[in-house]
Amino acid sequence: MTLKYLISGATGGLGSRVLAHIAAHVPSSEYAAASSRESKRHYFEERGIAFRHADFNEPITLDAAFEDVENLFFVSMENFDNDWRVRQHKNVIEAAKRTGVKHVWYTSLSFGGLESDSKLGVQKAHLATEQLLQESGINYTAIREGLYAEIFPIFLGWYPESKKVYASNLGLITLTSRDDLAEANAKLMIRGGYNKETVLLTANEKIRESDILDIINKTTNRNVELIVLSPQEHVEMLKANDNRGKPQDYWDRVLGWHEGIAKGDAELSHPLLRELIGREPEAGSEAIRKVLLREPNATWPEATGAPVAGIAKEDITYEAFWAL
Repeated sequence: MTLKYLISGATGGLGSRVLAHIAAHVPSSEYAAASSRESKRHYFEERGIAFRHADFNEPITLDAAFEDVENLFFVSMENFDNDWRVRQHKNVIEAAKRTGVKHVWYTSLSFGGLESDSKLGVQKAHLATEQLLQESGINYTAIREGLYAEIFPIFLGWYPESKKVYASNLGLITLTSRDDLAEANAKLMIRGGYNKETVLLTANEKIRESDILDIINKTTNRNVELIVLSPQEHVEMLKANDNRGKPQDYWDRVLGWHEGIAKGDAELSHPLLRELIGREPEAGSEAIRKVLLREPNATWPEATGAPVAGIAKEDITYEAFWAL
């Protein structure tokens, strides 16, 4: 029997929310959840949701999972290693082609907007995957997802105990509610179209790192100090305080993160999200306030539910976080 929608990453922060929106608008016989975690099967099936095991490292599981699927919601893999990440994504694309998936909806990332010249390392993996999709000949839509407002501390390297935070040249940032993104992704798939296109989903408020800190201070009655450095100075400061002996390649990637934001890679705006959800998207500043009102000590990854097993606290930072 044909399955209209298969939602991969269904146990994750975005995929689970997309699945919830699909479930609210589509008959249960037309969709299923997919995850690399076979242990989660009972969680979905107990709720009347069909489950398919899809491990991006095991193509045989993908062939079985993608059988008779029309629309595959392809959530990008969580991995620090870009080469490994792209290989996993290639497995998905090849399996989708073999099994005749009609449309792949890929969750790309929005650094650089609709341009394809961002030098951020984490964006390069997405651009490489988009290129694989183009070359595959299958029908796809690359959805460049707005930067999650809920992980605002990443832009400042802020923890609840921080007395000082550092920023690089105070570049403008557009942050988008993950709930708004999930609703828009679901409605985008249900609407259909956008064949072999790249789309951008973002809110429209542009703020600076200093604005984020003002919200933290005002909402939680803190008095955290902001110190502004150039990207190079910022990275040199972080490197001088590193006690884990990270390789130079790591610091080059961190520098690329700071330089990218300083030159506008996170300054985003597009009307499609508003059109899809039928209202003005929640401003990033308001989403941040909501997180802090709910949990004044919220920080990443606790505020997002991102997996951190085996990763030291000081390593959950900058572009490394976007691989989660």
